[in-house]
Amino acid sequence: MSSAVVSYFQQFRSIPEKDQDMIFSCFEPGSFKEGEYLFREGKICSQLFYICSGILRIVSTNDKGMDRTHYFYKEDQFCTILKSFGEASVAEAGIQAACDVEVLTISRQKLNMLYVSAPYMKDIIDRMFQQQLLEKVETRNAFLGLDAESQYKLFVENQPDIALRVSLKDIASYLGITPQSLSRIRRNIH
Repeated sequence: MSSAVVSYFQQFRSIPEKDQDMIFSCFEPGSFKEGEYLFREGKICSQLFYICSGILRIVSTNDKGMDRTHYFYKEDQFCTILKSFGEASVAEAGIQAACDVEVLTISRQKLNMLYVSAPYMKDIIDRMFQQQLLEKVETRNAFLGLDAESQYKLFVENQPDIALRVSLKDIASYLGITPQSLSRIRRNIH
């Protein structure tokens, strides 16, 4: 697992060998079962999660008590509630395991200490967040103007690994439709 998180960072910049163990030592391993929350909305998110295996979803609950999936993250990606993590503000969404998940976690406090020990890490993390935001916007923009069936087809085409591993309820929540509508759409397609 240690080489995976360091390899991820090395996509952005070469990491000196002498720093690799120090960087990894800032992370704590954890595992969560499907449905467990890594972080609940309404609090300040002070953790950044690197996904070793599994899928996480960013989720919030609307005023009717219904879950709304905003985004899925999978292996070899980092996940947090970015605004809350960056500004130490109360988060309007939570992070839930969409299937069984293994993660490496770093707290904001440890990340700030890492920035002191290895100042180049701040640039890596900033670039990573910028790239993730662009990917998120592109993914969500692709759905604009599409009907539910077209959204589902696009989701399965662009994120087949996620589509196969998360519940239909979570996919329906992500597409903004009911599970019953999604079942109808799937029957019509297959």
